[in-house]
Amino acid sequence: MGIFATRSRRATTGDPEAGRALLETERLGLPPRFDAVGEALASGSGSADACAELGRQLAQDGAALTEVLDGLRLATLAVLGTEPSFTDISAICTAWSESTLGYLHQVSCEDPMTGLASLAHVRTRLSELYRGELRGEGRAQERFALVMAELPDLGPWIENDSSAGLTRSMRIASLGEAARTVFSGPETIGRAGESRVVVIVPRGPRLGRRVALLRRLLAQTNTHTQTPRVWIEGLPPTDSGAAMLLDELA
Repeated sequence: MGIFATRSRRATTGDPEAGRALLETERLGLPPRFDAVGEALASGSGSADACAELGRQLAQDGAALTEVLDGLRLATLAVLGTEPSFTDISAICTAWSESTLGYLHQVSCEDPMTGLASLAHVRTRLSELYRGELRGEGRAQERFALVMAELPDLGPWIENDSSAGLTRSMRIASLGEAARTVFSGPETIGRAGESRVVVIVPRGPRLGRRVALLRRLLAQTNTHTQTPRVWIEGLPPTDSGAAMLLDELA
């Protein structure tokens, strides 16, 4: 049984030296992280599993697929002196793809730094409202509006600060938190550009009072001389017009 197993492994790898240990000179020629793959190639015990495991790890580390395949090619040339087998290429590509897809499924529509919805999500929500017109839910232009809140300009000093990006994100997060305090229902609250927050709100008799409350809240919590600006932006009649408006506001 052992003889036939050895012959089978050697036939799979196509390397007459399969079943041996990885040489130190070969190890030195391996790309980073490819040690296990190199050992599996040298041993002839089947390298597909090692390729799959490495594909998952490299995907989680953010490596591009071309980088992964280049590494596999260099590792196979260093150990076997041949191009990678179809089985190994398939294993590493499949594992990389599945791991990347799993990551994408976990990605939230929220900005992780500020907790605000992305501009793309705000745009999608607006499109849903306009599609509601086709279901007889009333015109989106008459039923909804945008409440905009904009940070004041703190001058050129913040742009020259090495931590300007973090400072801006903290300020926009604080602005979004104030908006979420006032609009605590199902309203969509997102980031529009570097210094603005946008809220999709239903029109009604309470809208003006809620906007005034947001202004007062921002005035009380603001630590700078200028208070964030807050205003109501009407929606255009069409979905395409709303897209253009959102681009301008951002």
